[in-house]
Amino acid sequence: MVYRVLHPPYCYRWAVLISIQVAILWLVTFALHPQSGDAGTQIRSDNPGPASALRAPDAGVSITLVRRTAHTGRVVALTFDDGPSPAYTPGVLALLAKYHATATFCMVGSQVARYPDLVREVVSAGMNLCDHTMTHAENLPALPDSRIKAEILGGRSEMLRAVGRPVTIAFFRAPAGRWSAAVRHIAARHGMKPLSWSVDPRDWSRPGTERIVARIKRGVHPGAVILLHDGGGRRDQTVAALSQLLPWLIEQGYRFDVPG
Repeated sequence: MVYRVLHPPYCYRWAVLISIQVAILWLVTFALHPQSGDAGTQIRSDNPGPASALRAPDAGVSITLVRRTAHTGRVVALTFDDGPSPAYTPGVLALLAKYHATATFCMVGSQVARYPDLVREVVSAGMNLCDHTMTHAENLPALPDSRIKAEILGGRSEMLRAVGRPVTIAFFRAPAGRWSAAVRHIAARHGMKPLSWSVDPRDWSRPGTERIVARIKRGVHPGAVILLHDGGGRRDQTVAALSQLLPWLIEQGYRFDVPG
C-alpha cells in the first residue's frame, strides 16, 4: 500500500477549512441556545441575582421596592395613602399648596369611584398618582395571580377613568406594605414601580398629632419616603401634623421630590 503524504500548502488548507467549520458550528449553537444572563433569559421570582438588576419583561420597570427619592440631596418624598377622602384630602392639598410642596397620592379604586372630582383636584394641583389596589386588599399576596392582577389593574383603571385624560400612574403600593414576587412583577409589567417607604409615623393608629410630628422629625433623612394617610379613617391628626411638619422641613433645608 502506498501512502500519500500531504505537504504544504495542502495541510494548511485542510487546517483552515476545519477551523472555519468549527467556528460556524459554534456560532450556530450559541445563537440557538443563549446562555443564562443574556437577553433570552426569563425573569423568575427565585432569580439569585441582585434585586436591583431585576426587570419586569414587558414594561422594563424594576421590581425593586422604592424606598428613596428620585434625586439625591436634601430632599424628601411625601406620600398619602387610602384616599381620596372629602374630609381630609382637600385640607392636605391646601397645606401642600401653601408651602409649595408636592406629594404622591396612593389611591384606593373604590374611593376613586366615589370621589372622582377629588382625583382631578389632586392631578390639577400637580401631584403624582399611585395605585393602591381596588379594595385595599391587605391579603393581596395570598390571592391567586388573577385576583392580584384584578386588584392592581382595577385601581389603576378607576384613576384613569376619573381623570378622563392620559395621565401617568408611575407607582403601585401594596396595602399594609405586604409584598410578594407576584405582586411586584404584575405591577411592574404594567409600568408601575413598587413603592414602599422609609419613614412610618404610624399616623393611621391615631397616636396623637405631637407623636406623629416627633416620629417624622426623628426618622427623616435626605432621600426619605414618608408614609402618611389622607383616607381610610379619621385623619385629622395627620392634617394637623402636616401643618407643623411642612414649615419645619423647609426650615431644615428640605425640598420635596417624587419617589425614585
